[in-house]
Amino acid sequence: MSVLPAPAQSLLPNLTDERPMNSDPDLQPPLLSFGFRPFFLLAGLYAVIAMLAWMSWLGLHSMNAVVVKPSIAVAPHLWHGHEMIFGYATAVISGFILTAVPNWTGARRIAGTPLVILVLLWLIGRIAVWFSAYLPAYLVAVADMAHLPALMVFVALGLFVRPAPRNLIFLLILALLASANGAVHAEWLGLGHGFATRGLAVGLMTESLLIVIIGGRVVPSFTRNALMRRGGAQPLPRSMPMLDNASILAAALLVGCFVFSLPDPATGIAASAAALLNGIRLSFWRLPAVRNEPILWSLHLAYAWIIIGYSALACSRLIGWFSETAALHLLGIGAVGGMTLAIMTRAALGHTGRKLTVRRPISLAYGLIALAAIIRSFGPGLFPAHYFEAIFLAGGLWLSGFAIFTISYFAILAGPPLTKRQAV
Repeated sequence: MSVLPAPAQSLLPNLTDERPMNSDPDLQPPLLSFGFRPFFLLAGLYAVIAMLAWMSWLGLHSMNAVVVKPSIAVAPHLWHGHEMIFGYATAVISGFILTAVPNWTGARRIAGTPLVILVLLWLIGRIAVWFSAYLPAYLVAVADMAHLPALMVFVALGLFVRPAPRNLIFLLILALLASANGAVHAEWLGLGHGFATRGLAVGLMTESLLIVIIGGRVVPSFTRNALMRRGGAQPLPRSMPMLDNASILAAALLVGCFVFSLPDPATGIAASAAALLNGIRLSFWRLPAVRNEPILWSLHLAYAWIIIGYSALACSRLIGWFSETAALHLLGIGAVGGMTLAIMTRAALGHTGRKLTVRRPISLAYGLIALAAIIRSFGPGLFPAHYFEAIFLAGGLWLSGFAIFTISYFAILAGPPLTKRQAV
């Protein structure tokens, strides 16, 4: 006799089911039926857990306390950056791309045992980095770096079912992320100096490039679909191939500037071009028409942070008017944090048969992440005497936003999809 209530039972795999746990998507428990389900759920949980750990360390640091036996073998700020870029964000990217590729190519989606393997590789990487003080550095590197190459294999198999040049770029994106992570571990292995900081920057700029590519597809497309459903003669979002390509090229050149550590003027010019071109691009996507639809304006807002972050980076490199650390946090919190949250909330609804409408708590979560970006990036500079207060406030906003997401979407991600009747 089960001691769990019926709703709770429906969220768990049927351990007595005699069907084999293979890779057939139709034979899996809900949590293992789509790539987005376990990875989005883990991403939400990890966004909270990793930030709690970072804020705990900062709290001790602010009180001049010392952790006698830390579990990590690296500088805490490098651990924090690494786990946000290669832990949290990589989980979202994994869930998104494993779900998107079958839609693009008609390939069989990754589910069941292969999905479990990818999830375990991601988890093993997190555990290895968290307890790196007790493990050989080479073992930490192998454990943490295994996930992205494995993901690339599955993505490549799916993409080559129906290869298209515009989609093959995602293999390059994953390769850049894997290489950036490798640079971080190279320094942690004692193979050089400065590799970790550069690797983190390249990883963040690569994820920003991914937003430019994906955002350029989904933001105008989703907005256009919503406006067409309304009917009427209002203008629709416009996408211009030359502008799209130029925007992506500028963002890609900016990644190259960080890869090769080009001088400040070159990086600043690339950042300026990327900000200008993507700003023009965004201006054609009809944000005012969807200002009352959080599931849409959240995408526009997240893309706007790309422009703001690139602009701040240009100011930092060209005229020294802004802290580069603050500019990178605008991209990391505002653009990456905001866009991943917007994508996760929308994709989870659409792929589980639910209406594409978010409830008020999720709308609040969108705002909290945006506010966290503002306070983290501008607070310490404007109020240096209250540095820790600004950092703690921004961290608390991030925590609150992703806690709302994780609680609100747990049943959606772990439970069965709705039938058409339920989804109405």
